[in-house]
Amino acid sequence: MTATPPLDLPHLQTWIGRTETLADTLTAAPLHALTATLDRTDPPVGPHDSLPPAWHWLYFLPAHRQSEIGPDGHAQRGGFLPPVPLPRRMWAGSRLQFLAPMRVGQALQRVSRITDVQAKDGRTGPLVFVKVRHEVSADGVLAVVDAHDIVYRGLPAPGEAPPAPVAAPGGALDGAAGAETWQRTVVPDDVALFRYSALTFNGHRIHYDRRYVTQVEGYPGLIVHGPLIATLLLDLLRRERPQARVTGFQFKAVSPVFDVAPFTLHGRPLADGRVSLWACTPGGHLAMQAEATLAP
Repeated sequence: MTATPPLDLPHLQTWIGRTETLADTLTAAPLHALTATLDRTDPPVGPHDSLPPAWHWLYFLPAHRQSEIGPDGHAQRGGFLPPVPLPRRMWAGSRLQFLAPMRVGQALQRVSRITDVQAKDGRTGPLVFVKVRHEVSADGVLAVVDAHDIVYRGLPAPGEAPPAPVAAPGGALDGAAGAETWQRTVVPDDVALFRYSALTFNGHRIHYDRRYVTQVEGYPGLIVHGPLIATLLLDLLRRERPQARVTGFQFKAVSPVFDVAPFTLHGRPLADGRVSLWACTPGGHLAMQAEATLAP
């Protein structure tokens, strides 16, 4: 196993404040494709419909030249994001505000800024957290603010035990409005993971290259994308409350989900207009914790 270079946190922190501005057009084809990937039976989003929450992730896709791709399928380190010398990179979570509708045909702009770079010692070694704030405008109107957390970590040592699982929510939640709970089972087959990777032009090999993810990164199977799980949680809300308008959403990835067995999505309305959402691993432990805020 190749030794990991030492962390130079002061150097990595020189990336704080770096910005990137990208333009795109909100086209219909990705919306049709994600509708099919989510196995929805309703018509795809049309020209007069508002973009469902978090579907802006279908735009501003990375388009690095093939010669710029690193061994894990991501772009080589040191461009807009700092060159963190740890091999595992994961989407740790996001905090989103949905401020204005976005519709097919609109001109989009995304201004991204690195707001923080921090390191700490985890149970299995060093961790580096990079925070990025994305501001997405549609026809010049600020529509989405997306505070994105990325975590980098090292490879596990041979024979290293996985982290202890986290218990999923059980019983009545604080502020719960009655005992209503939603649930849906998802089968994360490799075709669905490939389709989502293709839709988001995500070359990260942990989502489609079984040899790489098991033999190099040491996972038991293909990893279900964190933003896909978050999108599925919002889709559960959309199925149960089709008329609800989501104004805020936050999620935190707790444990990876692999394509080796079905996993479950859960939701529960709270008394104050929020909705608690979470995903469970096949063993019933917490994989992702999320919360949506609805308009009155």
